[in-house]
Amino acid sequence: MKHVNEYRDEDLAQSYLKQIKELTTQPWNIMEVCGGQTHSLVKNGIIDLLPDEVNMIHGPGCPVCVTPIHIIDKAIHLAEEKNVILCSYGDMLRVPGASKSLLDSKADNADIRILYSPLEAVQIAQKNPDREVVFFAVGFETTAPANAMSVVQAHQLGVKNYSILTSHVLVPPAIEAVMDDEESNINAFLAAGHVCTIMGTSEYGPIVDKYKIPIVVTGFEPVDLLQGIYMTVKQLEEGRSELENQYSRVVKTDGNQNAIKIIKEVFNVDNRVWRGIGNIPKSGYEVNEKYASYDANVKFDVSIADTPENEDCIAGDVLKGIKKPQECSQFGKKCKPEFPLGAPMVSSEGACAAYYHFHLAMDRVAQ
Repeated sequence: MKHVNEYRDEDLAQSYLKQIKELTTQPWNIMEVCGGQTHSLVKNGIIDLLPDEVNMIHGPGCPVCVTPIHIIDKAIHLAEEKNVILCSYGDMLRVPGASKSLLDSKADNADIRILYSPLEAVQIAQKNPDREVVFFAVGFETTAPANAMSVVQAHQLGVKNYSILTSHVLVPPAIEAVMDDEESNINAFLAAGHVCTIMGTSEYGPIVDKYKIPIVVTGFEPVDLLQGIYMTVKQLEEGRSELENQYSRVVKTDGNQNAIKIIKEVFNVDNRVWRGIGNIPKSGYEVNEKYASYDANVKFDVSIADTPENEDCIAGDVLKGIKKPQECSQFGKKCKPEFPLGAPMVSSEGACAAYYHFHLAMDRVAQ
């Protein structure tokens, strides 16, 4: 715990807060891209401790939240109509589809299993040769290597009854989409440390050059975030636009080359629809032709039309950083974690869930 506690040190956190307050002379809008960073900012009360001029805006960095409704409906269809064993990470189960969630489908006796690794799903396929096994492969670049590895492993073992249903999304194109949005007022970004651990930092330099904005790769502990915010505000106040790496103890310029190699072995980059946002060019991974027999989209050829979001849900505006969760008229009312209207109220990385569990709870205590 020594090295973790170093980044939760109260005196060091207070020191960074003091420096940020002394440094800030005008309003700045800083978007943290990652949902894990959002949760840490809210859970640790950082958003309330920062000076009023530093406005943290929560970005689309929750892969569960941006998984389109039609892909969730496709997963449900495979489980219910194709009799597959559908495997998924746990936070996908309660995300609403058009009419139900995977958890609802599981309650209706569909064979849906919660796993910690896609490699477990390959083992399930080996043990059930008479059943098709599909892993719901959701995530940013962070989870892509493990999902790709499961395909390679199944291929090497000769497991023919395994496939993945991909909904992988990529961070750099999302940052560009946010900047290109006419309603965007972002001055700088905190980039997701775990994504950069895999992919490195080289993809962000061209974005800095194109939009003339600071990007600081940042970790997740309170001191990480405060140091990242300090570095960002310092750039803004000095009129600089540079790529910096606060999370240097983990993130290297070239990333994890073995992980990148396995990603490129299995996936191609393609266009991707993001829930609440729309189509973002070249923003997702799809299984390539070499491993097409392990692509659930190819194997089952199921076409399901997308469905509009619940009209009471402003998840799209939340994901784009246009509105905060508490600005939704249904926040904490019709929309709660146990009965969510939109995905950001479900996921452990969703901004709405973070505000509900931590910020709203603190407001209740204060009252």
